[in-house]
Amino acid sequence: MEILNIEKKYLKKEIPEFQPGDVVKIHINVRTGKGTRIQVFQGIVIRIKGSGINRTCTVRKISYGIGVEKIFPINSPVIEKIELVSKGKVRRAKLYYLRERTGKKAKVKRKETTKNVKNKSAV
Repeated sequence: MEILNIEKKYLKKEIPEFQPGDVVKIHINVRTGKGTRIQVFQGIVIRIKGSGINRTCTVRKISYGIGVEKIFPINSPVIEKIELVSKGKVRRAKLYYLRERTGKKAKVKRKETTKNVKNKSAV
């Protein structure tokens, strides 16, 4: 019980709800020779692992034709913020099959929100 109370003060509160298949932007503090700057990594969430302070997510993007995957500890102080770009519609918890796919085959369907759906019965 004491461990959970200690972990609570290190948990981030402003993390949006996201799941595998969603596209996220992760803003990371990067230390350079002069100081620090924020670098953005945008990609699709392949998996979410762990719970509490040990929660991590794996994000994949294609950069200049090469697949790049990074594992981010969600509650790390290095992560400035996480933005949810779009929701994906998938039936799997782990999207490892995206590693072998390239081009249009590697796309994930987007979830339609109620804002985007027009009333078809009004026609």
